[in-house]
Amino acid sequence: MPYILFYGLYMLRLVCVSDTHGLHHQLDIPDGDVLIHAGDLTRHGELAELRNLNDWLGTQPHAHKIVIAGNHDRICEEVPDMMQTILSHATYLCDESFQIGAYSFFGTPWTPGSGGWAFSRSLNALSYYRAQIPDTTNVLITHGAPLGWLDQNARGEPLGDPTLARAVQSLRPQVHVFGHIHESYGQLEVDGITFINASSCTADYRPINRPIVIDLS
Repeated sequence: MPYILFYGLYMLRLVCVSDTHGLHHQLDIPDGDVLIHAGDLTRHGELAELRNLNDWLGTQPHAHKIVIAGNHDRICEEVPDMMQTILSHATYLCDESFQIGAYSFFGTPWTPGSGGWAFSRSLNALSYYRAQIPDTTNVLITHGAPLGWLDQNARGEPLGDPTLARAVQSLRPQVHVFGHIHESYGQLEVDGITFINASSCTADYRPINRPIVIDLS
């Protein structure tokens, strides 16, 4: 089993990153059971960038690697049927669940917007995607941030998705991992839900934010 034993309890250690934008080789990745990447795998959305990431994932020792796409990852939306083949060293999720022991993971890439970016949709369309998230989800992985939690830009303006915020409040997963808003990197616990903005890059694309580690029990 990929679990660690801690004071007599089995735990699953998650190592969370996001928004690496092709700079994954510059990260110092801690050990853990599940390596999660919450999107923006690439800078320019090109196939070569994705293959480079997959090679790097193959060098990581984690028993499971879970990956979703982000708004920069144009190639992932263009050829969705190829993603699991290209990302052969990970489990690629696009509105899908993945079970590890007693824990259910759900990954979805969509963010608010229109035109020019991958996986960007209107708020009306996003409401449809949010309704597809199972209520059995323990760990929710999205690219975008929910409105009101770790979603502010450098000017303090909230940029999160209200449809996602409503879904999280209704479903109440144990952990919600996301990125997208580089300036709000960090971790926050509210009413029993742990919110993790795992953006690895800063607003000026320096990959200096450390992976965030959390244990599930």
